[in-house]
Order: sequence, then structure tokens, then C-alpha cells
Amino acid sequence: MCKIAYKCCYLYFFSLHVVADDCVDPLISNLYASSFLASSRSNFLYSANFAKLYGSSGWSPSPRDRQPWLQIDLLRKYRLVAIATQGTFNSYDWVTKYTLLYGDRPDSWTPYIMRGGNSTMPGNWNYYQVKRNVFHYAFTAKHVRLLPLAWNTENGGKIGVRLELFGCPYDSYVLQYNGDDSVVYMYPGRKSRTLSDHFALNFKTLEQDGLLLHSEGVQGDIFTLELKKGRLYLHISLGSSIVHQLNGKTTLTVGSLLDNLHWHYVTIKRYGRQVNFTVDAHSVTGYCSGDFTHLDLDKQLYVGGVIEPNMPHLPSTPNFRGCLENVFINDVNIIDKTKREESDIRIPRKASCFSPMTFAGPNNYLQVPGFFRRPKMFVKFKFRSWDYTGLLMFTRFADDLGALELGLSEGQINVTIFQPGKKKIQFAAGYRLNDGYWHTVDLAARDNLLTLTIDEEEASPLRITNPFTIRTGDRYFFGGQTSLNRFHGCMQHIFIDNEQLDIDIILQRQWGRYIISPLKTSLCDRCSPNPCEHEGRCIQSWDDFICICENTGYKGEVCHMSVYKESCEAYRLSGKYWSGNYTIDPDLSGPLKPFEVYCKMKSYKAWTVIMHDRADGTKVSGSTIERPYIGDVNYWNASWDEVSALANTSVYCEQWIDYSCYKSRLLNTAGMLTFSYSGRPFGYWIGRNNESHYYWGGTFREVQKCGCAINQTCVDPRFQCNCDADYRQWYSDKGYLDFRDHLPVRRVVVGDTNRTGSEAQFTVGPLRCHGDRNIWNTVSFTKPTYITFPTFNPGGSADISFHFKTYRANCAFLESSDDHLRNFIRVELNTTHNLLFIFMVGDGILNVTHRSPVPLNDNEWHFVQAELNVKVARIKVDWQPWTVRRFPGQTFVTMKFTQPLLVGAANKTHRPFLGCLRGLRLNGVPYDLEGKVNEEQGIRRNCSGQCVNATIPCRNSGQCIEGYASYWCDCNNTAFDGFYCHKGEFLLISYPLLNTLLFISDSNSTYKTLCKRFIETNSFPLGYNDTADDIEFSFSTVHTPAVLLYISSFVQDYIAVILKMDGSVDLRYKLGLITHKYELTRRNLADGFPHYINITRHNRTIKTQVSSFYRPNVEKITLVEDARFDSPKSVFLGRVMEVGDIDYEIQKHNGPGFIGCISGVRYNVYAPLKAYFRPNVTDPPVTTQGIVTESICGAFPPVLGYVPWEHIDLLPQHNFFFFCKVSGSFVRISDSQIFAIVLFTYLFIYSTFM
Repeated sequence: MCKIAYKCCYLYFFSLHVVADDCVDPLISNLYASSFLASSRSNFLYSANFAKLYGSSGWSPSPRDRQPWLQIDLLRKYRLVAIATQGTFNSYDWVTKYTLLYGDRPDSWTPYIMRGGNSTMPGNWNYYQVKRNVFHYAFTAKHVRLLPLAWNTENGGKIGVRLELFGCPYDSYVLQYNGDDSVVYMYPGRKSRTLSDHFALNFKTLEQDGLLLHSEGVQGDIFTLELKKGRLYLHISLGSSIVHQLNGKTTLTVGSLLDNLHWHYVTIKRYGRQVNFTVDAHSVTGYCSGDFTHLDLDKQLYVGGVIEPNMPHLPSTPNFRGCLENVFINDVNIIDKTKREESDIRIPRKASCFSPMTFAGPNNYLQVPGFFRRPKMFVKFKFRSWDYTGLLMFTRFADDLGALELGLSEGQINVTIFQPGKKKIQFAAGYRLNDGYWHTVDLAARDNLLTLTIDEEEASPLRITNPFTIRTGDRYFFGGQTSLNRFHGCMQHIFIDNEQLDIDIILQRQWGRYIISPLKTSLCDRCSPNPCEHEGRCIQSWDDFICICENTGYKGEVCHMSVYKESCEAYRLSGKYWSGNYTIDPDLSGPLKPFEVYCKMKSYKAWTVIMHDRADGTKVSGSTIERPYIGDVNYWNASWDEVSALANTSVYCEQWIDYSCYKSRLLNTAGMLTFSYSGRPFGYWIGRNNESHYYWGGTFREVQKCGCAINQTCVDPRFQCNCDADYRQWYSDKGYLDFRDHLPVRRVVVGDTNRTGSEAQFTVGPLRCHGDRNIWNTVSFTKPTYITFPTFNPGGSADISFHFKTYRANCAFLESSDDHLRNFIRVELNTTHNLLFIFMVGDGILNVTHRSPVPLNDNEWHFVQAELNVKVARIKVDWQPWTVRRFPGQTFVTMKFTQPLLVGAANKTHRPFLGCLRGLRLNGVPYDLEGKVNEEQGIRRNCSGQCVNATIPCRNSGQCIEGYASYWCDCNNTAFDGFYCHKGEFLLISYPLLNTLLFISDSNSTYKTLCKRFIETNSFPLGYNDTADDIEFSFSTVHTPAVLLYISSFVQDYIAVILKMDGSVDLRYKLGLITHKYELTRRNLADGFPHYINITRHNRTIKTQVSSFYRPNVEKITLVEDARFDSPKSVFLGRVMEVGDIDYEIQKHNGPGFIGCISGVRYNVYAPLKAYFRPNVTDPPVTTQGIVTESICGAFPPVLGYVPWEHIDLLPQHNFFFFCKVSGSFVRISDSQIFAIVLFTYLFIYSTFM
């Protein structure tokens, strides 16, 4: 309570000229042990007086202490600007969250409220580092109390605190008002005329309304500062005139729920017409109406109220009731003058202040005694709350007659009377009483009559006349003790049977199972300023708020994310292929509103069309070059900024413009010849950035020509425009404007229609744009590096989106931080499947981990979205669901970054990203990645890594796997290996003998394992009916005939490549009942040179090629036949060893067998030689009879071009092979599709490089 009259303002002197940067003195380090007080201590070594920053111990409460606190007596009043904390020295004890209370007395506290209405302050993450919290508004206090809310519990950790406060001395001069008091300051010379003003004062009150400052001038000047419904209003006028119909009054408002008996700090600064109005940490800026710049006030300034003989207060505003502190008017200390009783001060009276009670927890209640067995009941009190439901008052009648309950339900007062054996009586009164303002409840009851009056509206009380009996009980409960939800809010002025309760006695006697919080009313308006973005509606309760985003075009917990796409192109890419009206939001979560456009969808692009009010043509006459006609172009459904944002993000824009003239000149191109008006154009158009442009449609920018000059079709070749010829007949200059950076057209200026007969008409077509520059704004990181952008300042909410592709499993995409990484956000890939959103924005290091069911380092494009606000943090990839981390109520989020935004790494060098990024946006703002291209640093335009410009590309159809800083070749689906897929397996077949066999195992377990692996890798089903074949191999020989390749099946189908007696080669296909013969070449290929054969079939089309110097040949299978190769079984090379019926032509060429060299054999995805000689399992399923050895006989050069020596293996065991005498050897690769390789070898030494 404020019990100090103005004559008792004896505290220390104070100078308002203290600079904020100088107010950083440590205040705790020099205090004695007697200034420290705590709820308990764990032992003597952890007493409260050891809680000094950098001390050798620290404070820890007793483990049995359920409500621990640490209190500091600063011995005098200080202005506090910051707090710093540590944990207990050399321990696991530290506090991670806490609340800070402050006050002038040790029994009356005010919580420090951070931005967003949060009273929970972030603490430490280890015992030794200092966590410094700078208060976003400075406050004054003599006593400070710290309440630990959360602490480290790992390794046996508990509460541990060392702290320091920073500030400077503060002197307090206080005046108290009771509604009928006033201080009047007389201006020097009875007049005040100022160009600039500086007003400062502090106040606290419980009343919603009250006048703080007021002064007037005879010329209509006004200066009034008043409290209305808990908000502060400033009315200022620099002069008004009835004669000139000039009203100079301007009103600014700021703050909410200022009637909570907390000290509030007000500053008003004016220079000329500009006014800055600040309450606590909330500021507004306004400009005074009218043309005057000086404030002219007469006679006097009223402080706290207006009291004159004929006017006890202003007609619309009651006098202030509360306490004022340090009132300064242009460096004049009003309260100090009042204390000194100087001659220019007049003082009417003084008064006192009252303290309310706060019901903050679920178990808080107040129990007070009543007068027992009285036949009448009178209860009166004031309350304020944000909650929809809660118990206000409950009492039981004497003699078991029942009970009476007053409750808050859906913003109304519910009255319920309980009677034994009878139906309860229930009525409701009031409307929206949970608005945070003080409301008065007055209840009077006797037998069969109850009257309830809300807010002293005597004309419309609630009356209940049902039969019931009243006999008052001996106890009344406020705020709790029934099944109804506990009350959250504040109460004051409680009267029981017309007697007011003494709050001090209540606190001394502790009436209530749980002590009422000694805080002053700590009700916080979480909706002021509005935390909901984009005009979302805020609804709050005691400790939280929700945002209603309906009809805003945005979604999310704080209405941050747009529900619409950024462009028609984005709709097209999302699958919207039909033309029509769409709503777009070019800056997504940015400040611009969504608007409706027409999207004309094409298969390859989407046109965005925006109409306006000048499309039908505008006739102009009577304009001159000095006083031209200016035709504004007003676009439908969109503001100028929104249309400009669309054009800025588009790839291409165009807009038709047409100027039809009758003796009316346009660009005055004659002026360049005749120097009339110095060549100044008569007409022009104004585009983006309000810039004027002196070229017309159909021409190039900034050339002062029309389209006819470019096409050489002007009616008079001496002029650059048709209209500049100035003929007395209708002509026109028209064409498309297509320089995007100048569009859209904002105004058209016409200045030559005032001459006799002059007339003109202009038409502007709709703005048409297509593409989205940000979607395809792509760069590649090919070296460990990073890109920097200006510091990211997200405010209270941040959203991030981008596309990426990479092969790396551990890399950082972007990071924004402060100087010491104590405040940062980061998005990174932690493993192949885990995407992390990591942040430290006020509550320690937290993260949201998205676990993808598919690998994210698969070098495919993935789309990432992340969002962070005071309610939630979340992240998602592609079409997978959001991974969400919700924050508890009153969570504090501060994103104050000072370092440049890093893209491609964290902390400049950690976990660099290698891959491609595109479409980066933060808070809806696109970032120009391509503008940061630097080839030397490894940042390339577009998604181009090492594969595109590889010095040595992958050979033989090997797939290049992009590593961005490097690359490698995937040879799995080829018949080759080596770094560039340039090494093949070659077999020398020197002499055909007939007996010895080589097998690959055909055990059932091997079949299943091998087949399962192929299915996973190649999606190749068991028992397939193949409609496509891809066969390739090379060979060299001088012997004929032979079956080069034979593929059998479990039915009668087969494929065979036959080397005939004359050296020509035939292809035989049997699909179903008919065998087809195709001649691959008539040339003799048994010439000892290497030859390459490729056969590709797709359904009924067969394409064949023999070596590169033969033209490809295309054959067709007739429609009457089956196009499926049914169930392939085995592959034979050199000789067919199949058991069963074999076609005569195959048998005819099957003996004695192939003699020569064969290599690079592949059938679809299977490479038999590679599977045998380069097995990719430890124990390949191969068994042999006889000796089969690899050769490098070079049947065909598989690689064209240079391959470095370091990639050619020169060791003898790799390049020189010994072949033993083997008779009739073949290899069979067995799974559900059995592959066999027939080899006929003889003792031979071959030493040829590839």
C-alpha cells in the first residue's frame, strides 16, 4: 500500500540525466550477509549470503522446501536494467528457469513480465557460464525475490544460484491521490510556448479511469494524459480553428491493464508535429494533425486531476486515484517542487492506495469469518479475470439449510442456491465479465428474495424470488473449496455484511489453507500488444492465449503461416492444372495480405493476370504539360505493394499500353529535333518505385521511342511515335511493356490535350506475369564453404523453407546466431534419416527431430519447412507429417541475432553442406542464392556438381553419382567395373574340348538370397514375363561356327546369337510358337578383330547394332505373336549345354564350340562374367569343375578416351593370366533365373593391356 504522503518524499536525490548505457553498476557484490534472505538452505555452506556471482559456493534450498525463494534487500531504491545468474560453484546444481519479483516492500511484489506476457526467465545450462538477461524495460525496486521454477536434475543436480543485479541509484518522489486531489503547476509568465517537449512520470493505481495531466490554450491547444479502461490515452492538439474548419486534435493510445497497482513508466517526447508515446516497453509514434508545430498552453498544468470551484473534475474523466512518482515536465520536477511548497505549485489534498489479492494457483483460496445465523446476507467485492470459469464465492447456510455459490461461467456470474431435498435454483447475470477489467459484484439476500447487482448498475439488478430460506453461516470462501474450477484472477474491496475486510489481518492470520500470493494483482494482458499476427484475434486465459485466425488467410498458433501459395506457378507445380481464380500470397508469412488473381494454367507455365480500373479506356482533354492529367491505375483486390511484390518475384511480366490520339502528342520526339519544351515528353507512365518512364509499349526501355519506331512503321518517319506527328486524325501508339523491374504501371500521365480539337484516350491492359524466380533460384555447393546474408531479424516468429539435395548424411543447411551462440537457430541433417531444427531462443538449447522413413541423402530434391514461435516449434520434409514440439504456457522466445545469416554451414566451418539448395525463404522473404555465385569458392549456379563437367565421364553406361566436391561411377548395372566403369572381364577360349564343367551353386537357400537381393536393387520380380531385353557383349575370333550367346527359358522360348560358317551373325528369337530370324550383319566378323553387339527390344520393336561403324537396324515382331519372353532360365556363352529339345539351327552351329575372346556380357541388369570374377559377396554361390581363369585378351576396347594411369591396374596378377587346359567348361549362375557361361579354354599366356 502507498502510505507515503507527498510531504514524506524524503528519499535520495535523483537525476534523470543518467544515460542508460551508464546504468550498469553491480549492486549485489558489495552487500552484507544481512541483505540476503531465503526460504531455506540445504546446509550452512549453501546459505543465501553465498549467492554472489563468481562466488566460491552458492545458495541451495532444503530438498523439503516446496516453495523455495531467494530474496535480496538492496537497502535503497535502484533502477534495475539486467540480471546475471550462475549455478553453484563446481557442482551439478543450477536453475534453468526462474521468475523475478520486485517491489519497494518485502511483503508486496510485482513480477517482471517479459515480451509476450511471459514471466518465466531463462536460466543456466551449466554451473560456470553466466546467463545475462537484459530487461526490455528498466524498473525500480528496493527488494528483489527470485523464485526457481526448474533446475538441472541429472547427476543428482538440484537448485543452485549465484546472481548479480545491474543498475544505478534511483530517487523516488511520490504523490498520492484519492480522487479529490490535484497539484497545479503554474507556467512561468502564465504561458508556455514550446517546439519540443519531454514529459516523464510513473504511476500505479487500481482504477480503470483517471486524469494524469491536463492543460489547455486559448488557441485550441490541448495536452491531456488520461487513463481509460486500463489503457493510457494521450490527446494533443497544436491548434484548432472553427473559422478555417481545422481540428488539430490527435489521440494516441498504448498499454493495457494498467490498473494493476504496478508501477508503470510513461515517457512522452515531442518535436514539432511528431510525438513518441511510451508506456513501459510499448511505444507508438504519431503526427499531430494540422500545420502548426508549437504547443501553446496557458496559465497552468493540472497533475492528477482538475479541481476548480465550478469543476470538481473534467466532464468526461474522473480525477486520478493512486500514486504518482517522479513527474517531470520539461526537466521541471513537479513533485520536488510540491515537497518544497514552492510558489508556482498549488496543492489541494492527499489520499491513500489499496492492495488487491491475487489468486494465482489451483489451490489458492481465501476463508473469512461471517456472522452466524443472521436472516440477511450482504456480500460485495471487486474481481478481475481472463478465465471463462471459476469460483468467486461460496458459503454454507446454518442449520443445514443449504448453500450459496457465486461462480464465473462463460463470462457471466452464475448464482446457485442449494437446498436439501429440493431442486437447486440457478440464474445468471452479466456479460463478458472475463475481459480483464475490474467488475463489482453486490449481493443482498433474505428469505425468498435475492438481488445481484453487477458494476453498480442499480437500474437492472438480477432478482430471484423463488422460495428459499437464508440463515448465514460462519465462513465464506473466495476463490476455491468447491468442485467448480478454481478462480484465477484478482480480488479487492471485499465486504461481508457491510463490513470491509482488512487485508493486513487476513495475511497475518493466514485465513486459508494456502497463503494468498503476496503479489499485487499480477494479472497480465497477454493480448496487448496482440501476439497474433496478420490481424488474428487474441483470446486469453489466466496463463495462456490462443489466436483465432479465421478469415485472415493465415494459420498456425499465432496466425503466422499463409494458407495460400505464393504464385500461380506454385499452384501449378502442386498439381492445380485448371485455370480460374486463385488467391496468392507473394510474401507468404510477410506483412502483405493475400489477394485474388486469375491463373491461366498451361502445361509448362502458369500466367498470373491482375485486372484494374483502366482496362476499358480513359478519355482525356484539357490537360497541359504543366498541369497534366494523372490517371491512377487501381488494381483489383490488391494494394500497390502487393502487385509490385508479385511482379518482383515473377520471371517475366508484360502489360499492354495504348495511347490513341487526335492532335495530341505523346513522347514529344519532335522536341529532339525542334527543341520544343527541351524535348520534355507530353505523356509518360509511372511504374514501380514511383519512377517515371519515357518509353512506350513495343520498344526498349529508356529509349524515348514508341513501337512504330522499332518496326519502322511510324506514320511520319521524322518522329519516333505516331502521335508525335500531331495530325488531325486518329492514330495510336501501342504495344507491350515487358521490362519486369519497371512494372506494373501505376499511373499514366497525359499532358497535351488542351489545344482546340485535341483529344486522347489511353488504355492499360491487365498485368500478366508467369514463373516464380524464387522457386528455381538454385546454387550448388561443391566445396566446404558458406554464403552470408544480412542478419535475420524475425521478431517473435520465424519460418524457414527451402529445397535441397545431397549425398551427405551430416551437414548444416543454415544458421542465424548472436555473437556468442547463446541465441541461435539452425537446420541440419544429423543422420541419413534425421532432420533437426535446433534453437536456443530463451530456454536453453532445444531441438525438434524429424525422423524420415526414407533416406534424405539420396541426392533427390526434398522440401523442408520449419516454424518457431512462442507456442510451438516444428519441422517437416516433403509430404510427411509435421514433427511438433509444443511449449508450455508463458514460454519466452527471443530471437535477437547479431551475426550474418549463414547458408551452407554452421558457425562458418562446422558440418559444411555439399549439394544443391533452391527456393530459400525466411519469414516469407526470398533470398537470392544465385546472386552469391562464386566458382572459386565452390558456389555454382544451378544444380551442377562434378558429374556435369567431369574430366573423365563414367564409361559403358555407368551411372555418375554426384558428390558435388567429387563423384564416383556406379557400375552395378553394367558388365564393367573400375573407377570409371572402364574395366571389363575378358575370357580367352582357345580350344574346344567337351567334358569338364563349371557350375555356380543352385541350392534353394542361394536362390532365395540372391533373388531377394536382385529384387531389392532392380525391382525384378520372380517368374517374370519379360517384354523388354537389353543384351550387349563383345568378342573376337577367327573360328566358325559358334553359338556366341544363348538364353533359354523354362518353356520353349529362347534368344540366340549365332556366328555362322561364313562369319556373318544372326539373331534368333522364339517368343511363343514361331522362331524369328534376323540378320545382324553379312560381313565376316571372324577376322580376329574385336566386335561389339548390342540388342535392345521393347515390346515388338527390336533395335540391333554391330560395332560402332555399322548403322543401327530396326526390326518389328508381328502383331499376331506374343511379345513376351517367358521365364528366362539360363545364359550360355560359346556353347549350349542345355538338356532337352534344341532347335536344329542351334545344334548345327553348336559344335565344336567357340574359340576366341569374349567380354562385357550383360543381359538386362545381370553381368555373368562380372558376377563370377567380381563377386560382391564374401562367399559367392559358385562351384566349379575344371579351371576357369580371367583374361585380358581385349575382345573389344570398352572405353574410348583417355583414362589416367593411376586408375589402370598394372600388377601381373591383374593383367597377365594363365589358362589351363579345360574341356567343355561352362559356368551356370543359379537363382530363379539360371545364368550359365560356357567357356572353352586351353593352356595359354596372354598379355595385352585394355
